[in-house]
Amino acid sequence: MSAILFSPLALRDVVLPNRIVVAPMTQFSAEDGVAGDWHLMHLGQFAASGAALILTESCYVAADARNAPSCLSLYTHAQEAAVARIARFVAAHGQGAFGVQLCHGGRKASAKPPWEDGGGPRPVSDGGYAAVAPSAIPVSPDWPTPHALSIAEIAAIVDRFADSARRAARAGACVIELHGAHGYLIHQFLSPITNARGDGYGGALKNRMRFALETFEAVRAAFPDRLPMGVRLSATDWVPGGWDVSDTVALCQALEDLGCDYAHISSGGLSPDQAIAPGPGYQIDFAATVKAAVSMPVIAVGQISDAMQAETILRTGQADLVALGRPMLFNPRWPWSAAVALGEDTYYPKQYLRAHPQKWGRGGLHIPGNYAASPEKPRRIS
Repeated sequence: MSAILFSPLALRDVVLPNRIVVAPMTQFSAEDGVAGDWHLMHLGQFAASGAALILTESCYVAADARNAPSCLSLYTHAQEAAVARIARFVAAHGQGAFGVQLCHGGRKASAKPPWEDGGGPRPVSDGGYAAVAPSAIPVSPDWPTPHALSIAEIAAIVDRFADSARRAARAGACVIELHGAHGYLIHQFLSPITNARGDGYGGALKNRMRFALETFEAVRAAFPDRLPMGVRLSATDWVPGGWDVSDTVALCQALEDLGCDYAHISSGGLSPDQAIAPGPGYQIDFAATVKAAVSMPVIAVGQISDAMQAETILRTGQADLVALGRPMLFNPRWPWSAAVALGEDTYYPKQYLRAHPQKWGRGGLHIPGNYAASPEKPRRIS
């Protein structure tokens, strides 16, 4: 029986060669938001490994939207050109799709990298900038109080997202993902913990979902219709009275009605009061709940590190794809290892053909199942 993990999946005109997604992982290594050599190496290595969808870290839609001054961004021509360089590399040397994740930091803007003071706030006096949010509620007492957005300012941010989507398309992105998780601006509008507005963007669930849906519609209209667009969401805040799984299901159903192509289900990141119980696959039940309620594909993420674990998630219908973050950092060739474990073949770039287990010389490496050295030419997605 063939492994589902290595079966293709179509999203609009993009055909993913397998079900392995490289999750967005912020590097805090951009100069003025411009991707450099580090980003080319970081994302390029995953293309060479044969992953099906390589997502950038969060690309911020404005200077004051950045989680940190060193975050990747997509609001200038220089930033667009740098992303295009990576897109060309992925198209030339991989078989998967290159995706751009768009984000606005909201009240989490103007932070330090995690290796500097634990990622706390960066004051304006130290190169930081003022943050905005749905409501004037800080991350914690140690963080500055953000400016509560006006209706006109909300509309301007929606336009920023659309402009960045157009830049992503010109740069060669095959997929757009909106970051609506982990306590960033879209998530801040969704959760009653961070949204205390009394207008049409706050209060009832449908009002708190309004910013997310308006942003999705604007980005969908700005990105080519033949290319897919998904959303990453935190299924729960892990805080009583916060955003929860039933809310996530309602939002995913509304997004699907607007033409969303997939839901990428994570959790947490909004409140320092979150009580998370982590462990292998600890977020899979959230993905399974969403999958049972929608028709669009669902990506599961969260401590997925073993090939059989990933295959079981797919085979039992809990999700349609699996995303890996830290395991990919530890082993960028995880798709190769997973193929060996599941007795499948997968893509090797021509420069790395000698790494194929059947090319190891006398004795080689014992591979279960039918694992022939027949790498395919990289699939160019246009």
